[in-house]
Amino acid sequence: MNCQLTEKKDIRRLVILFTLTYMVSYITRINFGAIVSEIEKSTGILRSALSMALTGSFITYGTGQIVSGILGDRVSPKKLVSIGLIITCAMNVLIPLCPSPYLMLIVWCINGFAQSFMWPPIVRLMTALLSAEDYKEVTTKVLYGSSLGTIAVYLISPLLISLAGWKAVFFFSAASAVIMLIFWHRYSYEIPCERTSAKKTEKSGNNKMLFTPVMLCIMAAIILQGMLRDGVTTWMPTYISDVYDLSNIISILTGVILPVFSILCIKITSKLYMKHFTNPVWCGCVVFGVGAVSAIGIYFLSGRLVAFSVLFSALLTGCMHGVNYLLVCMIPAYFKKYGNVSTASGVINSCTYIGSAISTYGIALISERLGWSFTILTWIVIGVLGTALCLFSFKGWEKKYQ
Repeated sequence: MNCQLTEKKDIRRLVILFTLTYMVSYITRINFGAIVSEIEKSTGILRSALSMALTGSFITYGTGQIVSGILGDRVSPKKLVSIGLIITCAMNVLIPLCPSPYLMLIVWCINGFAQSFMWPPIVRLMTALLSAEDYKEVTTKVLYGSSLGTIAVYLISPLLISLAGWKAVFFFSAASAVIMLIFWHRYSYEIPCERTSAKKTEKSGNNKMLFTPVMLCIMAAIILQGMLRDGVTTWMPTYISDVYDLSNIISILTGVILPVFSILCIKITSKLYMKHFTNPVWCGCVVFGVGAVSAIGIYFLSGRLVAFSVLFSALLTGCMHGVNYLLVCMIPAYFKKYGNVSTASGVINSCTYIGSAISTYGIALISERLGWSFTILTWIVIGVLGTALCLFSFKGWEKKYQ
């Protein structure tokens, strides 16, 4: 059964729906990290204790990516996303009612698992509904949803905090999930589930192509990308507040710059990939390298001028969004011939959140005990290692997969 969309208006509608869905998934997931400094100030709970909930959610999100990826090849992707939206709505309502960091940990871990039911099913829908060329273009636009969601959180949170306190941020997020669920149920597509025949199973080698030495190196690079992308995004407002002695609300507002740069970097990266590179891993090496240079800029200019710290932090996270586009979004499409696109997407994307979990708790701990200069030094090391892994892997990828 061929269910590919060919009409431009249908593709545009798909882009809008998926971009909004991905945007809401970010609003209901990164809100905790965006306002963690305000929660710390209001509740008196230590930063390291609050970061347990963030770390736990990244772990369950990463684990859930694998579960969601496998289910996405066998169960209706539309239903999986609906389930994710329902649960994340409930968890956003519950989190402000938690009196201790341990209850927050439980609730936000459940939220992380629910959030994992978003991206792999969306990738499965896009590969089923779009041609290879349309997939590349549409994926770029859908990824803007993450940046738009981040902008919304960093712009609206200070306003809600000043009017009604930090708890209002979560109630607003829950309301956005309810609205999105209604639109998703009405306008999303049902597609036939992937029936893996004996021939396909033999061809896929029981998913062995996912775990070759080349892919393991790429996955390691993705882990490092996740450490920088989400670690810096989560703690940058706190870093600005600590180093430059600004209020929490002003520091949160500086976080708006990061997703603006992310949109720009994703756009530039996609143009580079489609027009000048044919190998996503080689392109990822170049973008990772620019990110490493940005981390060096943060280190040498830290404490001197807030604008430069924000600018280089934005460039670093923007580059990591570009790497994410190349390694997490483009690579799974190559597994379509093996009949396990959603599984590949889930496994690969889970690597991002292994890195996120490590860095979210690690940055809190290191910055508390060793200071921000040493913390930023670790960002440089991570950037250099990620660049080296991509450099080491791109020839192997070209020979085995393209």
